[in-house]
Amino acid sequence: MTRALSHDVLLEGLPSRARIAELILSSHPPRDTYVGWQHYRTYCGQLVPAPAISSRQWSMIPESRRYDYDLYRELTNANLPLQETPMHDKVGRLIRRRLSGNTRKKDDPTRPGVMVNGWGNYGKTASVCAAAAVFEDQWLDLHSHLNPGSLPGTRDLHAPVVYVSTPVTATPKSLCASILGFFRAPTRTSATLPELVRQVADSLYDHGVKAMILDDISRLRMHRADDQDVLDLMRAFMSLDVTLILTGVNIPGIGLLREATWNKKTRQWEMPPLESTRIHGLEITQTEHRFELVELDRFRYITPKQIQVFVDHLEGIEQHMRLLNAKAGMLTGGTMPEYLMRRTGGVVGLLGRLLEDGANEAMGSGKELIDENLLDEIVLRRDEPEQPPDEPVIPAYTSVAITKTARTKRPRNTVFDDHGPTAAHTGS
Repeated sequence: MTRALSHDVLLEGLPSRARIAELILSSHPPRDTYVGWQHYRTYCGQLVPAPAISSRQWSMIPESRRYDYDLYRELTNANLPLQETPMHDKVGRLIRRRLSGNTRKKDDPTRPGVMVNGWGNYGKTASVCAAAAVFEDQWLDLHSHLNPGSLPGTRDLHAPVVYVSTPVTATPKSLCASILGFFRAPTRTSATLPELVRQVADSLYDHGVKAMILDDISRLRMHRADDQDVLDLMRAFMSLDVTLILTGVNIPGIGLLREATWNKKTRQWEMPPLESTRIHGLEITQTEHRFELVELDRFRYITPKQIQVFVDHLEGIEQHMRLLNAKAGMLTGGTMPEYLMRRTGGVVGLLGRLLEDGANEAMGSGKELIDENLLDEIVLRRDEPEQPPDEPVIPAYTSVAITKTARTKRPRNTVFDDHGPTAAHTGS
């Protein structure tokens, strides 16, 4: 009887096999739809980790429940929680400040926006969506989950936040279709651009939209006329009482803003003077004036404060992982922090991927412990070039001049030319 009770105590909080299978096999609706965004906002970070037990305690569990427990451990290890980091907090503070100010403006016709820049696997989308989800929770609570601008008798969905992925081949029409697709609003293929823009404006107003996230904005290229029109359309949306939040890779280098330089001291992007400033006295372009650019950085390992922040992050991951032979300091003791920094360069996404694969390998091999020898067997491909420890890589951005190819001049027909008496005499 005592042994049976110990089983119950050890597995307290472990779902049934049917529930575990449901969690593993269930699919998530696309985030760029209203249903998908609400699913993300409701369930993000809600997974309860598996109970933490030792290898000896695991051996006491009935064999049928061991399989269930191991399945739930795999699910736990594959879903590392989003932790508070200085980089994540910096983005969140800016978004909260901008949304707080914009939603309280009454007379300003244009709402300034935010651009979040960073390299691949830096956690741009996760940070932005987490901050937007917090804003939506607060906004809904403020208005008792009712749209304060709705008309009596209507049943429009209240959607304070809209998440849209920038179309791969962006045109003003395709961007409008993506925004309307978030609400699953019907569109006519024969609709003109002004009609689509008006429909988008009506949808944003009717649904009470206050913030619109446009992810993967780096798909735009300013040498294409359609992409320039898309940027103009985005600026037009800023006059609809909506705060635009754009995320992308190397935003300063793709032409959305003037070619920027990275200041090592202030750790901010700085815009060089425009050539037009000398002639027209213009200080900044419309896009620069309407957006604030924030850089999402990676972990650093130089100063004691930076080292401690990285170690704290590793400790949070260590507490979440479920390995039978795990011990305190598995990720934070000895030379492990330096090893992980060297392998991942401090990039949040790469660090998570390495440790998730390491946990899976530790379970599959029966080692049930993560160490350097185990991680050495895991191949981790860096998505970006090696970066110096004090500044991000800024790839050179060169504008390609469009030149007309000179046409090859056809030789003149000389059959009927008169070459004079000498030539005629020679020919005879």
